[in-house]
Amino acid sequence: MNVVSDSLKSGSALADDYINRFSEVQPLYGEDFRDEASWLKRVEWLDQSESVRVNRGELAEVLRRYNSRHNDHQAVHNALDLLGKEGTLAVVGGQQSGLFTGSLLVIYKAMTIIQSAQEAAKKFNRPVVPVFWIAGEDHDFDEVNHTYVMTPELKVAKIKMEAKPGPRSSVSAIPIGPNEWKQSFDQLGRWLPDSENKPEILKWIHEASEQSDNLSDAFAKLLGRLFGEYGLILLDSADPELRKLEVPVFEKMIERNDGLEQAYQQAAACITGKGYSLQAEVAAGGANLFYIYEGNRLLLYKQDGKFTDRKGIVSLSQSELLEQLRTHPERFSNNVLTRPMMQESLFPVLCTVLGQGEISYWAITKQAFEILGLRMPILLPRMSFTLIEGALQKYMDKFGVTFQDVQHRFAEARQQWLSSQEEFHIEPKFAETRRAFEQLYEPLIRELGTIQSGLIPLSEKNKGKILEQISYLERKTREAVEKKHEAELRQWDRIGVSLFPLGKPQERVFNIFYYLNRYGLEWIHDLIRTSDHFTAEHRIIEC
Repeated sequence: MNVVSDSLKSGSALADDYINRFSEVQPLYGEDFRDEASWLKRVEWLDQSESVRVNRGELAEVLRRYNSRHNDHQAVHNALDLLGKEGTLAVVGGQQSGLFTGSLLVIYKAMTIIQSAQEAAKKFNRPVVPVFWIAGEDHDFDEVNHTYVMTPELKVAKIKMEAKPGPRSSVSAIPIGPNEWKQSFDQLGRWLPDSENKPEILKWIHEASEQSDNLSDAFAKLLGRLFGEYGLILLDSADPELRKLEVPVFEKMIERNDGLEQAYQQAAACITGKGYSLQAEVAAGGANLFYIYEGNRLLLYKQDGKFTDRKGIVSLSQSELLEQLRTHPERFSNNVLTRPMMQESLFPVLCTVLGQGEISYWAITKQAFEILGLRMPILLPRMSFTLIEGALQKYMDKFGVTFQDVQHRFAEARQQWLSSQEEFHIEPKFAETRRAFEQLYEPLIRELGTIQSGLIPLSEKNKGKILEQISYLERKTREAVEKKHEAELRQWDRIGVSLFPLGKPQERVFNIFYYLNRYGLEWIHDLIRTSDHFTAEHRIIEC
């Protein structure tokens, strides 16, 4: 695989400044990930703050039981052994549980976690374990119930999981039955091109789905198949056993909730004051915690001394909420603004791996960490890639088109190439024809008006019809030229749909199994070896 660096347009001005101009946004964050002194400072603080986190031995055992069900690799158990020992650090990152692992960015995040942990272990000469946080407590099922592959016809096919209607619950609590799994599985089988790898891929996915009652479990099993041998520890944030360990952390969040709210509000004002947009809602009176009631995940607010939801379905005093927490911890979960503190309270987080959107909303949380006696970890940008298949690079070389051309001016570059292939220049020829016709016709309309004024609107209508016919002929001429160059234009289309499907970066759309189907199940290891060091720069990988 050939690897070169090239820029990818940023989805967030704040994240872009964090990555490339840290000094401009330093007040919003903790330490600079590019500064070696920041890492040493972080390690020192972690060594001095063991008491602010849950008991690491108990955490390791809870995670061992979870990973034994979904990610039962010896390397994972070895990593859990290390996690249970004081002095071991962790690199943590996560994502919602997507259908068949979701988009490529999930894979790249897991790779970043693994490689960053390996590099840190060598740098500090001490154990550093990789941890992938599956956000199974999130309830937006429509956000995770689909994925995409490219068909042989160069279409972007959406594979979707339908779920039975039910409460607005966490993804990990939404049951998926055999019929729903089969429907999605059959779609994948239909859209994946035939290859020697396809039977084994479908076997992998079938085994994961038939052993899973929900999307999160299947997601974990597939991630385990891909990365378990690297010692990647998995957790589901909706795991009831994990929730029991989190009770003391939720207690602090409830007891210090007013301070947390004030911290979020101040940070939000600072962010917008600097001209950035907020990537997460900071609502007045927001408790930033969810309470699960009769299967529905309700976002809590503070009103008249009570914790309640928008519809008033539940209404609990602080003491009542704390009693519910101690009796039924499984009824509680974090939102995006309290989850970072929960992560920090569980693990000795050396750094957390985040996408650009996450980097943006984490800026809201810096002061909130301090309210709970914590410190914001180093934020490490997720590695970013665009995969270019060998034939695709040949097409790009043939047409003299660059990655930046495809990213910023693809339609224009395609049309310029097409126009250059013909001596008969369509656009100027037909433009000249229209001008010549109008120059001849306008004097005629004026003369006809001297005969009878009623002839003017008739002449204008007639003129419009003739211009319509000229445009029709122009379209047909374009179609004839495109037909003549049909094979080359199909190559152009393959470039566009491969690199920016649906007008988005490839990593945000396509599923990893499209590429494993093409290159083999071991290809993921080649990809990891090729990107053998962390960099915040976007990389182009020629497969």
